[in-house]
Amino acid sequence: MSGKPINIEQIKLYKEARDNGKTQKTAAAIAGISERSGRRIEKGEFQPINNKKRNWRTHPDSFAEVWGEEVVPLLKENPRLTANTLFKHLQKEHPGRFSDNKLRTFQRRVSQWKDQYKL
Repeated sequence: MSGKPINIEQIKLYKEARDNGKTQKTAAAIAGISERSGRRIEKGEFQPINNKKRNWRTHPDSFAEVWGEEVVPLLKENPRLTANTLFKHLQKEHPGRFSDNKLRTFQRRVSQWKDQYKL
């Protein structure tokens, strides 16, 4: 039980068992959660994990200006190019613009593009 996130179904099971007269300990066992989590649920302190995906950007797109003009044509010409190679190329073409900490973001973007076009 320890360390596992509690989902909404477990909360419903716990509350249903409590409504049927079960003790906290028994209701928690039925729901597969700890007795302490059961107390938190009853006090209203427990917030289930929200699994909804975010549909907005948290940072501006660093590659927006170069993606369509430079990166996509290179990928179309040679789809076997790696994201690392392309990123180093961008760093050479635009010195100081793309820091090393943007590499993983760029790798994800290239991977998504390749998946979209089945390359």
